[in-house]
Formats: sequence, C-alpha cells, structure tokens
Amino acid sequence: MKMIVAPLLRIFFRPWIEGAENIPDEGPAIIASNHLSFSDSFFLPALMKRRVTFIAKAEYFNTPGLKGRLTAAFFKGVGQLPVDRSGVRGAGEAAIRSGIAVIDRGELFGVYPEGTRSPDGKLYRGKVGGLARVALQTGAPVIPVAMIDTEKVQPPGQVVPNFGIRPGIRIGRPLDFSRYQGMENDRFILRSVTDEVMYEIMRLSGQEYVDIYATAAKRQIADEKKKADAERRAEQRAERAAEKAAEKERQAAEKAAAEAEKAEAEKAGADGPAGGEQQK
Repeated sequence: MKMIVAPLLRIFFRPWIEGAENIPDEGPAIIASNHLSFSDSFFLPALMKRRVTFIAKAEYFNTPGLKGRLTAAFFKGVGQLPVDRSGVRGAGEAAIRSGIAVIDRGELFGVYPEGTRSPDGKLYRGKVGGLARVALQTGAPVIPVAMIDTEKVQPPGQVVPNFGIRPGIRIGRPLDFSRYQGMENDRFILRSVTDEVMYEIMRLSGQEYVDIYATAAKRQIADEKKKADAERRAEQRAERAAEKAAEKERQAAEKAAAEAEKAEAEKAGADGPAGGEQQK
C-alpha cells in the first residue's frame, strides 16, 4: 500500500522533506510529530524512508463506506495499530505496550504527543504518557517532526483535499533521554521529557504554542461556537419580533388611515346633497 500511496502523494502534492538524514537507517526510534490534519496520517508514514508504526483510533479501521474501507486498507498496509479509545486509561496503557513492542522489534514508533489534531493550527501541550514512558522504558531516541501546511491541504472537517498546496515534513535531530532512564514513574520527569520534545516541535514548525491541552481547546472552541450560535439565534428572534411589531404598526396605521379616509368620504357624501337642496 505504501508503494502505491507514496508516489501518488508525490505526484499530486509534491511534498518536501527536510532533515531526512536524522531518521536512522536501522534501529529503534520514536517519531514525535505535531498533528494538524487527518492527512498527516497519510503523508508522514507514506513518505518516511522506513516504516513508522502509529497507534490509530479503532474507528479508522471499522468506519463503513468507501472512504472508511480505503482508510482502513491504507492504515493496515502501512502497519498502523488500532486502539479502542472508549476507555481512556486502558487505551493509554495499550498504546504504551504497543509502542514498547514496536521499539523492541527495532522499528520506528510514531506518536502525536498532543493526543488529537490541533483545532486551529496552533501547537498545544503534549500529553504525559505514551511518548515519555516508552522513551524512558526502552531508551530509544525521540526524533521530533513538524508537519507543515497539511491543515491547508485538508482542513478539519473537509473530506476532499485541496490540491496545489505543497505540504512539508521537517525532521529534527534525535533527542537522547537516557539520563532519565529508570525514572518512568516520576510524573515530573515525564512532564519534563514531554515539554522538551514539544519545544523542539515548536521550533521546527514555527507554530504558536498554547500551554493547554488540545482537547480543552476544542471544548473551548465548541463552547464559544455554541454561545455565538445562541447569541445569533437570539438576535434573529429579536429581529423577527421587531419586524413583526413593525408590521403590526404599519398595518394598524394603514387601517387607521383607511378608516379616516372612509369617514371623511362618508362625511363629504353626507354634506354634499344637503347643500345642493338648499341652493334650489
């Protein structure tokens, strides 16, 4: 599948890659990338010179329809591993075990430290867990990676990608965390490792960094959207009420004018014949 998808991506999008020499020709490593778009899951594993095994949510493997079948076929073809995220804690432990197994085989394990796609193109706080724990338990180097402009290729919620945009992949130098080995149960150490990786990703990507989790940012954006939608609906209701009131006033004015005109006409009719009889 990779042999089919990679040439197609190169033909239609002409992606560029910097720092490919930082990916070792052999041996285990952890690829830690920012996450801007659904298309990251295609460009990154397809264009790496070695296979990168990412943990993918199970929905990508069982979504119905043609798009779902094609997505599942691609992910299976490039060796992605499905994880059921219905139980958050269980999913995290499963991801860590899977990552360690990939590293033990001498392969590349890929992870998105933010845990989800950025809702607005900014870089968000990395989640403590899979990345740092796999790195400290295995001693594998962490290679920071920045995806560039993939959110322009396929913005959130858009199915058909935009052509004519050249996305990029910028690969940094490996980070060695062997000084913390054996300290994988220290949450402060895990946070320190995660933050160091996120700093390197920020430096490579040039993204604005926001020190909250992307999931929290998505909730804030959703809440703000709901609030804006509610305010807009309230404004629309107020406008409709004002229009109805104005229409009632207009109709009342027209009715009053018609009645006044009718009264004047009746008065004129009553006065006219009487005046004529007096003249005779």
